[in-house]
Amino acid sequence: MRVLGIETSCDETGVAVYEARRGLLAHRLYSQAQQHAEFGGVVPELASRDHIKRLAGLVNGTLDDAGLGKSDLSGVACTAGPGLIGALLAGLVFSGGLARALGVPLIGVHHMEAHLLAPLLEGDSPEFPYLALLVSGGHSLLVDVRGYGDYAILGESLDDAAGEAFDKGAKLLGLGYPGGPEIARLADEGEPGRFTLPTPMRGRRDLNFSFSGLKTALLYKVRDLTADKTLDETDRTSLALALETAIVESLLDRTARALDESGHGSLVVAGGVGANRRLRSRLKEMCGESGVSLYYPRAEYCTDNGAMIALTGCLRLAGGAPGPAAPDARPRWNINEVTPF
Repeated sequence: MRVLGIETSCDETGVAVYEARRGLLAHRLYSQAQQHAEFGGVVPELASRDHIKRLAGLVNGTLDDAGLGKSDLSGVACTAGPGLIGALLAGLVFSGGLARALGVPLIGVHHMEAHLLAPLLEGDSPEFPYLALLVSGGHSLLVDVRGYGDYAILGESLDDAAGEAFDKGAKLLGLGYPGGPEIARLADEGEPGRFTLPTPMRGRRDLNFSFSGLKTALLYKVRDLTADKTLDETDRTSLALALETAIVESLLDRTARALDESGHGSLVVAGGVGANRRLRSRLKEMCGESGVSLYYPRAEYCTDNGAMIALTGCLRLAGGAPGPAAPDARPRWNINEVTPF
């Protein structure tokens, strides 16, 4: 069984082939980050058009890398949601046409389920059940992963996601897009303790996240510092460090409480923010002290990619739950609504 996976939920076009017996055979990724950088964020219309432009070439190249032809495919999986509606439609229309032409099933994949299962791409992967921390530009979730398709959200963002807080914070500091890598780069040069920002939600009994207040606190700091002068580089790097520290400590606090409440001995961290070095270091320290096993997909599988879509599609096809023959694009889609398999 070989499944072609296509990811177009936002501004990255990912394509991969996954085989049930041998695992991931090939994958390619095209990022539009440079194209959107001049606008300070993703422009949905441009993202949709670029997906259409790139998909055919990426699919042909990925199949060549795998040594396969289109006739060797058992199914086509694509992201059906959540995400940008135009970007999702670009992937669904292309994937649907290809599946129909080949006479194979089309599997609509929930983007966040694919992130939850991405650790299975690695040789060392957790057994069910486990706790997952999903942190990206659009999502901050704590999920109880009980089995394939069996998920319960324990906590979610009440406003901005962690990745969004990085992007907006970077913009306030005059940095480029995407903001996470820019903030991390400057934070390495920052002076510890020069500035402090509040740690959102720390100590709260619930497991939700909130980062809008942190963004406001940073805005006031920047305004105070630039009242009669431009922001100097020492202040900029130290503010970047304060912002990164506040976001990481908030994620750490929420995750520690979720581990205590769930009783799980394994933690999976996925999503683009999961590649942050400070977050990884602090989580490794925390899990080491508490005896929790910590799992990450490698960095290339933390961000949006086709490999996790192909894997999830293959698992769903093998498990008898590929979903409707013509899945809809769903810009909003609660992960509790997916079908167990």
